[in-house]
Amino acid sequence: MNRRGWIVHATIGCVSLFLLVAPTWGAVDPRAIMEGVYQQDTSHDTTMKAVFDIYDKDGHKTTKKFVVYRLGSPGDSKTRVVFTDPAEIRGVTLLSYNHKGDIDRQWLYIPATQRTRSITPRELSEKFAGTDFTYEDVEERVLDNFTYRLLSDNETIDGHKTYKIEARPVDATRSQYSYVYYWVGQDVPVVLHAEMYDKDGKLVRELHASGLKKASGISGARHVEMQSVEDKTRTVLTIDEVKFNQHLDDKMFTPEGLGSAAPQKPSAP
Repeated sequence: MNRRGWIVHATIGCVSLFLLVAPTWGAVDPRAIMEGVYQQDTSHDTTMKAVFDIYDKDGHKTTKKFVVYRLGSPGDSKTRVVFTDPAEIRGVTLLSYNHKGDIDRQWLYIPATQRTRSITPRELSEKFAGTDFTYEDVEERVLDNFTYRLLSDNETIDGHKTYKIEARPVDATRSQYSYVYYWVGQDVPVVLHAEMYDKDGKLVRELHASGLKKASGISGARHVEMQSVEDKTRTVLTIDEVKFNQHLDDKMFTPEGLGSAAPQKPSAP
């Protein structure tokens, strides 16, 4: 089971993709809760096989498979997302750098052109690979890039009492969102739900985690669904396989190395 969070903001997130996990809570301090989300994962690197199921407004589904390689700890890492299926996007690769004290950076490699280009700040709000996750949603968030406020501790999501936390970007020019709400379980250490609001304060995306499981003492979600409110579309992220501490080569995580072959996909744990 994946120890880290994708929010997916994912996130992919991230993702945070976008899966968030945290330890048992002490004092009810929103900053401490989010620190717990990031500090839970102590692995050196992670390799994860996953699937995007993308549904249009009429319910028609498109499936895209990919592998995620992460070097470093959540919020202070390099992440490489490589698509493996279908054939028309095989080899498309996104590289993200997320380091404390530095500006987040992303690069996209397209096999058809054999070129790597930077993702610009104005592209952060664009959909990633046709999913309902944007480029911003699939990069791991640096903890210090946001401020946190506890809004409530008595709301219930899927039968779990939660902490509702508001996150606001420190630099408004570096995010498409004016704020994000997270609902974190009090009895199960997982972000169960999230809402993303644009610069006008309008709800634009909702994230929901399900398929909760526990492995090696770590709780997490096997499924994360992102909905685009206005478009009435949704994308389901499913985690299939994961491995930790595979001694990934740092050369995999350079813009110059994006066209090179990645290691084999992980086997079932």
